[in-house]
Amino acid sequence: MDTKKVLVVDDEPDIVRFIKMVLEDEGFSVVEAFSGEEAINKAYAESPGVILLDINMPRIDGYQICQLLKNDEKTRGIPVIMVTARTQKIDKYRGEKAGADGYITKPFQTSELIASVRRSLQG
Repeated sequence: MDTKKVLVVDDEPDIVRFIKMVLEDEGFSVVEAFSGEEAINKAYAESPGVILLDINMPRIDGYQICQLLKNDEKTRGIPVIMVTARTQKIDKYRGEKAGADGYITKPFQTSELIASVRRSLQG
């Protein structure tokens, strides 16, 4: 697992670009994924230190992706932080139930995002 590598998963390219810019300014390397399938493949191939995962995506949503990753021996140790516009308590509960290690709602403060990534990487 590369603790300086972050996998950013969102079907909105502008959000991925923004998060990538913020994290690269902080010294992280960023791998991008724009679908659930791509996220799973890149999690296996890249072994990131943390995954930032949107919930609302076509075909496979973030809850399902998180659950798949947390149920697999190769990827279960990678912290997953949901980064989503879903603000209801039930959404956060579903994220926790799927195995998410953190939950950030959009719009977010960049300082909050950076702090969450760093906290996740420290264990």
